Amino acid sequence: MSRSNVGHVSNVPVPDGQVENLPQELLDGDEESDAVSVGSQPSVVTLSSEPVRVVVEARAHGWRVDHYLSRLFPNYSRALFQRALEQKSVVLNGLAVKAARRLRVNDVLDVRLPELPDISLPPEDIPIDILFEDESFVVLNKSANMITHPGKGHYRGTLAGALQFHFNQLSNVAGQLRPGIVHRLDKDTSGVIVIAKNNQVHCRLSEQFEQRTTVKEYRAIVWGEVAQESGIIDTHVRINPKVREKMQVCEAEGNARQAVTHFEVAERFRGFTFMHLKPKTGRMHQLRLHMSHLGHSIVADELYGGGKCLRAADVDGSVVQAERETLLSRKAESAAKKSGFDSVVDTFDDVLIRRQALHAFRLSFKHPESGIPMTFEAPLAADFQATLETLRRHPAN
Repeated sequence: MSRSNVGHVSNVPVPDGQVENLPQELLDGDEESDAVSVGSQPSVVTLSSEPVRVVVEARAHGWRVDHYLSRLFPNYSRALFQRALEQKSVVLNGLAVKAARRLRVNDVLDVRLPELPDISLPPEDIPIDILFEDESFVVLNKSANMITHPGKGHYRGTLAGALQFHFNQLSNVAGQLRPGIVHRLDKDTSGVIVIAKNNQVHCRLSEQFEQRTTVKEYRAIVWGEVAQESGIIDTHVRINPKVREKMQVCEAEGNARQAVTHFEVAERFRGFTFMHLKPKTGRMHQLRLHMSHLGHSIVADELYGGGKCLRAADVDGSVVQAERETLLSRKAESAAKKSGFDSVVDTFDDVLIRRQALHAFRLSFKHPESGIPMTFEAPLAADFQATLETLRRHPAN
């Protein structure tokens, strides 16, 4: 079901009480940095009236309190937490605590969060496709060409803005610019995404992502005929130092992080393959990078070598690669813009898909309140489905 024109919400709610086992670092498809600027750091911090309860998990054993809190609440700076700690707003196992205190597994922190400046996101009347909704969370089928949350100059047309319009209550533990956002999908990745309605639900869902008990399944169309029926891609990744918006495979050193993807061939076509992908970890651009690393870039994923679009001519073989590169050259792009088009791609009349052919098909997790296992599937987007139907007319030899 879809929803539009149902109401106007100006702000996300304040924290709703005690929250246990708050995670997380980076989750699926994170497009930008997890930090949200707080601005100036006052010497006296205004605190929330309601404490948030956090139970320290195993990964944080031995961490400093201030470091741990700034990792759990990425929209707050470490310096802001240090000032809040000086005001004795953080209680560890019932006692006031200093910033340098080292944590142990199962320590209980009660935190009165510093109040942030009002940077609430304006609601936007953008239709959304609801797959499931109850009093705790919402599951959506995110459309392509929609950024999950604001960042680096992109503040309008986001899923976060749409959520502000459609729902009266959303979690805000991830920050006012990320109401309800538990995990993320890249701008041009369509598919299933879960949204939390309150902070406790948010944290319980986030914990499942961090502990990797969620099961995520994607569908992708890639260039070339993948020879191996199935396999595991296990690498380390980091931000590309030369192109900061990209990731790269690297050695297991420094700030590199492990990335693991299970893959399976679903169908082979002439020059293309339909893939089932299961990421075990959730690194930025993980599936896109791993397919490129495998030598089979995702179709129309320009950033990782998949081209700007896929045309019917690419499928039936009437356009050779050299001609395709000419069509998509800078000179052709410039000429198209002078003629009033946004891109040379828009001058083609046989484009099948003009965004990365990647879709978050299935998401499984336990209900954050009842613990009942749940699975949600998002039907393939129209452009993805049309591309598959065209490819099926050209089976592999």
